[in-house]
Amino acid sequence: MLLSESEDELELLHSDSQSDSENSFCSLDEDYIPKGLGRGSDEEDSTDEDSSDEEWLSSPPKRRVCRKCSVSASPGSPPWKSPCKRREQRCVCGDGPVRKKLHHESTPKKGSSSPKTDKTVSSPCRKTRSGKRQAKRQLVREEDDEGDDGDQWHDMDEEDVEPPQPRFRPERVAGPQLNRTANYTPLELFQLFFSTTVINTLVKNSNAYAKKTQEDQQDSWVPVTTADMYSFLSLVLYMGIVPLKTLVDFWKGSKLFSLPFPASVMARRRFLTISRNLHMNDPALEAANDQKKGTAGYDKLCKIKPLYEQILEGCHTFFHPYQHISIDERMVATKARIGLKQYVKNKPTKWGFKLFVLADSTCGYTLNFFVYGGKDSKPTGKGLSYDIVMRLLNIPFLGKGYKLYVDNYYTSPTLFLDLLQRKIWACGTIRSTISGYPKKKKNDMHEKTPRGTIRWIRKGAILFVKWLDTRQVTMCSTLHKAYSKDNARRKMKDADGQWTVKQVPIPGCIKDYNQYMGGVDLSDALISYYNVLHKTRKWYKTLFFHFVDIATVNAFILHKELCKLQNRPELTQKTFREQLIVSLADIGSGPRRSAPHNFHASPFKVPSSPSPFNALWQSDSTGAEPSTSTEVPAQPDVHGFGHLPAYFVEQMTNVSPRYRATAGRRACVVCKRKSPVYCSTCHKTLCFTSLRNCYSEWHRSNGICE
Repeated sequence: MLLSESEDELELLHSDSQSDSENSFCSLDEDYIPKGLGRGSDEEDSTDEDSSDEEWLSSPPKRRVCRKCSVSASPGSPPWKSPCKRREQRCVCGDGPVRKKLHHESTPKKGSSSPKTDKTVSSPCRKTRSGKRQAKRQLVREEDDEGDDGDQWHDMDEEDVEPPQPRFRPERVAGPQLNRTANYTPLELFQLFFSTTVINTLVKNSNAYAKKTQEDQQDSWVPVTTADMYSFLSLVLYMGIVPLKTLVDFWKGSKLFSLPFPASVMARRRFLTISRNLHMNDPALEAANDQKKGTAGYDKLCKIKPLYEQILEGCHTFFHPYQHISIDERMVATKARIGLKQYVKNKPTKWGFKLFVLADSTCGYTLNFFVYGGKDSKPTGKGLSYDIVMRLLNIPFLGKGYKLYVDNYYTSPTLFLDLLQRKIWACGTIRSTISGYPKKKKNDMHEKTPRGTIRWIRKGAILFVKWLDTRQVTMCSTLHKAYSKDNARRKMKDADGQWTVKQVPIPGCIKDYNQYMGGVDLSDALISYYNVLHKTRKWYKTLFFHFVDIATVNAFILHKELCKLQNRPELTQKTFREQLIVSLADIGSGPRRSAPHNFHASPFKVPSSPSPFNALWQSDSTGAEPSTSTEVPAQPDVHGFGHLPAYFVEQMTNVSPRYRATAGRRACVVCKRKSPVYCSTCHKTLCFTSLRNCYSEWHRSNGICE
C-alpha cells in the first residue's frame, strides 16, 4: 500500500496520538531516552504537537516499545514518537501490544533491491531475563559511582585523619598474677593448672570407670592413687621428649630400646591399665547425658567437661594479657570417627578437633579457648565468626583499651563497631565480599598498578585499606590511619632483570598485623616442639593430652615472664620439661615392684630365707644362737653384723619370673653400673657378681668389714 493511499489512516493516528501517550503501556515519553540525554536535560523532548506531516514524510518514524521489551533506536534517527494504531495482537513478552510500523517509500525494505512501502510487524524483544538484570545492576553501580563523588578510593598522598589511640586500662596488672619476687619451681607452676583438685577428679572418675568396665573381667583392678596419677603424668611428659612408635617400646630391655627411666617410675602393665581407664567425667553423668542424645540438652563435650573447665579457670586466673591480643584457630590431629572432627584445608593439620583460641600476642600465653562442637544453639544472628569473638573475649578482669588482631574469617564492620563500643580496638584482614565493604570502583587499582600502591577509604571510625604487594591485600582497622610513612624491604627486578632490594610503602595496619597476629601461632609452635599426643582409641583422651600440653606451655611462659621481672636467666623449654618430669616422678608412687625412692623413709627387712652369708657371720659371732627376728638392729654389737645383701625384687609384687633377675636395678655407688643387690643395713646399691664384687670393696673401704 502506498503512503498517499493511507492519508485517512494517518489523520486517524494523529488524532489518537494524545490518547496513546496517556494510556498506552508503550509510552515513549516515559521509557525512551535519547543517547546523550538524561532525564531532566535542558534540551526539550519532541512531542506529538511539535511534529508535522512534513516531518513524518521526511524521516521514518520511531518504533514504539513496551516497558519490558526495549528495542534500541537506529543510529541517526530523531527521537520522535511514532504514533501508531492499537492492535489486539500482544508483544512477545506479553506486557504490551505489538504495533505496526509505516515505512517511508524511500526507505528500502531489508533484503529488497528497490524501495517499497509496506506494513511490517516489529521484531520481538531478544534480551533474556538475566541480561536485563545484569543491565539493571550495572546501571545502579554507575549511578552510585557518579552520584557520590566524595566516597572514593584515596591515594596514599591524601592525608587521613588519625583516630584517637586507646588508653590501656586493664583490670589487673598485666603479666603473671603471682608473687613476682618468689622463685617458683617447674612443678609448682605446673600445679597451678593441674592442681590437687584436678588430680583428685581424674583419680575419682578413673576408678569409677574401671570399676564399671572390669566387673566381668578376670583382671583385678588396683585403684589409682594420687601418687599414681603423678607418675602417669611424668611418663606422659617424658614420652613427648623421647618419642617412640609404640608405648611398649619404652619398657623394652633390648640394645635399641634400653630406657631405664620409664621402668623406674611405673611398670608397663600399670601404665597401660591407667591409660586404658583414664576418665575425666563421672560415668553416671555420661550415661545420663547419653540418654539426651538427639535433643537440645545433649552435651557433645560431656566427657571432657570437668578437666576442660578447670584448665580454663587456671588460664584465666594466673596471667593477665598485655595490650596486644589475637584470635585464631588451632587444630588437634585425630582420626576419630566423631562429628566433632573438622577439615581445614589451609592448616598443616587438616583433620582434627578445631579449637578457637585467644592468646597474648607478646608471649603466646593461651588465655581462653573452646572446642568447636558445631553451630551454637542460640546464635546472635550476626554470624558464626561474630559469636566466636564475643565468646572468647568474655573472660573476667579483661579491662579496656586492648588491641585485637584477627584474620579475614572474623573481620566484619559490624564486629569492629561493636568491639569499639566495648573499648576494644581491632585490626585484621577482610574479605572484599563481606557486607559493609566499599564497592566503589572510582580510583581503584588497575592491572598495571606498581608494587607498594595504597588505596584507602574511611567510613566513620572504620578504615578500609588496599595494598599491592605480590598480590592485593585488603585490611580493616579502627586504630590506624591510612599511611604513616612506613616502608618495607622487598626484592624486585630492575630494568636489567637483576634482583635488587627496594623500599616500598606499607600501611601501618599491615605492619602491626604482621607483628602481633602470631600469638596463637607462637603457642602452637611451643606445643609442637615436645607434643605429648600419641595414638589412642578414645577421642576424649586426645583432648586430655592436649590439655596437658596447654598446661605445660603456659607454665613455661609464666616461668619466662617471672625470670624477666627478676632479671635472672631463663630455662629452655626442654630443660623446664626435664625438671618437671623428674619432680613428678619424685612425688609419684614409683613402680610397685621396686623399693621406695628414699631408702631412709621406710625400714628394710632382712630376708628370713637362709643365705650363704648367714653361716659365715654366725661363725664369727660369740656362739650365741642367731636371732629369728627379721628386724635389722640399729647398732649391731658385732663389727659388720647384719650387713647382708638383699635383692630389690624381694620387695616387689606382680613381677614375672623372667624379669626377677633385673627388676628394680639401681646404680651402684662404686662403679655406677646397674645392680639388683643392695646392703640391707647400709641401704646402698652394690654390685655382687662373679666379675664385680663392689659389695666387699665398699664395706672394707668404709671400715665395716675387715
